[in-house]
Amino acid sequence: MTPAQDPFSSPGSFGLAPVAGENPEILILGSFPSQLSLRHTRYYGNPKNHFWQIMEALSIIDPALPYPERIGQLAAHHIALWDVVASCSRPGSADARITRPVFNDIAGFAGDHPTLRLIALNGSTAARFYSRIAGGIAVPSVVLPSTSPANARLSLKEKILRWSVITKDE
Repeated sequence: MTPAQDPFSSPGSFGLAPVAGENPEILILGSFPSQLSLRHTRYYGNPKNHFWQIMEALSIIDPALPYPERIGQLAAHHIALWDVVASCSRPGSADARITRPVFNDIAGFAGDHPTLRLIALNGSTAARFYSRIAGGIAVPSVVLPSTSPANARLSLKEKILRWSVITKDE
């Protein structure tokens, strides 16, 4: 399949719907799903991404469970997942190649979920895009190290330590 035939690398790719249970307290926002995540219609679908390992280390989920059960465990811990970017043009999976982003309605999500107490931004690209739309969102946010396999500056242990902020005040 050539890139022109691949719907996940062509201009106008669309992201995933938000995943949230009742009364989410933490909203984890990525930038935009990788090609693997889009193909599998699963958040953090690249097995090299550290997201699920971090959630396991924080005693939130068992990454060996099937995806729907992992999502259920996140919801039971009042954690929701979404991305800042709803659609964009991006050849490949690198965040640096995102162009023409259209943003998700994060303010609307926050308004619909008054139980939110923290927005956790998964990496600097998510933070940069979020800063463009964050006006009027009263929920505090924190920028965390990207769980992407492309982020090799920090060890998994260091990422787990930084991500532990999402378990505070549970």
